[in-house]
Amino acid sequence: MLEKMIFGRFIPGDSFIHRLDARAKLIFVFLFIAVVFIANNWITYAILVVFTFLIIRMSRIRLYFLINGLKPVVILIIFTFLLHLFFTREGAVIFEWKFLKIYEEGLRQGIFISIRFFVLVILTSILTLTTTPISITDALETLLNPLKKWKLPVHELALMMSISLRFIPTLMDETDKIMKAQMARGSDMTTGSMKERMNAIVPLLIPLFVSAFKRAEDLATAMEVRGYKGGEGRTRYRKLEWATKDTVIIVTLLILAVVLIYFRS
Repeated sequence: MLEKMIFGRFIPGDSFIHRLDARAKLIFVFLFIAVVFIANNWITYAILVVFTFLIIRMSRIRLYFLINGLKPVVILIIFTFLLHLFFTREGAVIFEWKFLKIYEEGLRQGIFISIRFFVLVILTSILTLTTTPISITDALETLLNPLKKWKLPVHELALMMSISLRFIPTLMDETDKIMKAQMARGSDMTTGSMKERMNAIVPLLIPLFVSAFKRAEDLATAMEVRGYKGGEGRTRYRKLEWATKDTVIIVTLLILAVVLIYFRS
C-alpha cells in the first residue's frame, strides 16, 4: 500500500490541468474548500461530484489510480460515514435491529460529509500530482508576498512546505523498504494482539527516524555549501505566467459557486 500512495508525488503530463499556472491551481483549491460548504442537499452535492469528475478527466489521471493511492483516506472516509450513521440520532428511524438504530438524518449527514471529504481530498491530490514542488513553492511565495510587510518569512515558509511535500513520498518509500527488511528477518506486523503489533512497530520507527534526520542533515549541508542564505536577492530560472486559461478556471469555479447557491435549499 505504501508504494502506491500519491501524497506529495508529481506525475509529468501535458493535460489542461498540468499547463495551468501554479498560482491559479492554489487559488482554485483554496476557493474550492470554501465553495464545498455551500452544498447542503442532494442536488448541490451531485453537482460537486460531477464537477470533481470533470476535473479528474481534464487532468488525465485515472480515477482508479487516485482511489488506489488514497486507500488510507478512503478508510477514514468510511469510518467518518459510519460514525455519523450510528451516532446521529435525528429524524425518522429507517432501520432498527435490537439495540442498533439508523436514523434518516444520520444517513444523510454521513453521505454528505463523506462526499465533502472525498472531493476535497481528490482535488488537493490533483494539485500535487499535476504541479512540481518547485512551482508550488514559487506560487506560494508569490501569493504570500504581501505578508512581507508584517515581517513574515514568506520564502522560508514556502520552502518548508515544498520540502515537506517532496519528502512525503521519500519517507513512504523508506518505510516500505524497512518494513520489508523487518519482515525478511521474521518480524510480523499484521497478526497478533494490538500490544504485539505496537511492539513490532518499534523496530520500524527507530530506523525511520534515523533515516529522516540523516536526510534532513544532508539537505541542510547541501543548501549551506551552495550558499543558500534565504530569499533575499534570489532569482528564479522558471517564471510564472498567468494566462487566459488560468482566469477561465477561476471564473468556472465562481460559476459553480453561483449554481450551488441557486440550488441551495
